[in-house]
Amino acid sequence: MLEYAAYALVLFSLGMYVVLDGYDLGVGMLSLAARPERRREYGEIVATAWDANESWLILVGVVLWAGLPAAYAVVLPGVYLPLIVLLVSIILRGLGLEMHSAAGRYRRGWALLFGGASLAATVCQGLVLGAVLTGPHQRNGAFHGGAFDWFSLYGVLCALGLVVVYLLAGAAWLQDKTEGWSRSGVRRTGRTLLVATVVMAVVLGLLLPDADPQQFQLGQPVRAVLFWLAVGVAAVAGAVAWHGFGRRPDWRPFAAVATMTASGLLGLAALCLPVVVPPGLTVHQAASPHSSQVFLVLGVGLCMPFVLAYNIYAWRSFRGKYSDPVESPLPPLPARGRALPAVAASTGAARTIVRRVLLTVLGILATGLSQDVFGGSSDLIGPIGVTVLGGTALAAWIVGDRRDGRAGYFDADTGAETTS
Repeated sequence: MLEYAAYALVLFSLGMYVVLDGYDLGVGMLSLAARPERRREYGEIVATAWDANESWLILVGVVLWAGLPAAYAVVLPGVYLPLIVLLVSIILRGLGLEMHSAAGRYRRGWALLFGGASLAATVCQGLVLGAVLTGPHQRNGAFHGGAFDWFSLYGVLCALGLVVVYLLAGAAWLQDKTEGWSRSGVRRTGRTLLVATVVMAVVLGLLLPDADPQQFQLGQPVRAVLFWLAVGVAAVAGAVAWHGFGRRPDWRPFAAVATMTASGLLGLAALCLPVVVPPGLTVHQAASPHSSQVFLVLGVGLCMPFVLAYNIYAWRSFRGKYSDPVESPLPPLPARGRALPAVAASTGAARTIVRRVLLTVLGILATGLSQDVFGGSSDLIGPIGVTVLGGTALAAWIVGDRRDGRAGYFDADTGAETTS
């Protein structure tokens, strides 16, 4: 039974990620089509909780790795490339978001980086989903496919479908958080995206590999009841979202879209269970030993309430409409002396962020090499190399922070630079 608890943790974490990070990825993609004066506002709306939303993706990987290692071993080698691009996109997305917020006014480059990275991350997630649903090539519990098996027509359709779903969630979230759209504009955009979501769901369901009622065993009463219940809840939620777009209360469309998304995920799980990786890798076959399951369920189960509490705290702290002006000046520096010129301060902050991003990306690539991601490269760098690289990166990070913290002000009387 513990293996089903681990599977439930994976499913819950995945659902939380899709619902929560889905809306801010959708807002990022919608910002690409927004007026320039509104793009920074979209970023400020997302900036309140985007980091906590992505914590659920980390939990998905941890639970899958420790609780269902066979599934992890089959899926991960088949989607290395889109996952690496996904991680880099998430890093660049955070960079664009935080730098745009720190700029104090609209910056076209940071805004486009935020929107473009959001689109790239969503497309990569769709390609991974398509690769999992089509079933990675496996033999004796190991991946035996090629480096580009993830790229297929069904994977591209999954990427398109996920883009539409996230755009729908983003539109619903913007109705709840902004006053920028007219009611007719919200209604038109939301309903168009809702129709597109339903169409993509039907197309992907009909084209799903091995989409055979006998394969999914819908003749079993419990499975059939759970599946059709999920479909019914999703249909009702879709009707509520259709009616709610452009009408008050403004929170109703997002609640309906979140319910519809969660119901779709549960319906897919009801169809496939106990298979976790098509065509035939089951929960029992993928599960780790009993002792690992106990440790995982207790450890992750104790962590999840804290992550959820942080999400709830962020929602409550930033509830209501976003009302701050798009162009807002940065707060003045303390009056202990004359501040460094704004251009120099901005350049120093940008260098710090870029240095951290490069160190993080280098660490990801080194870890990939040590795990033989690219094939035949594990001899180049092993665990000792990863440890040395990690220690060097951490040291560079600390030295950079200390150096940035030492320089901050010029004394107004003497003109000498003083530390902060």
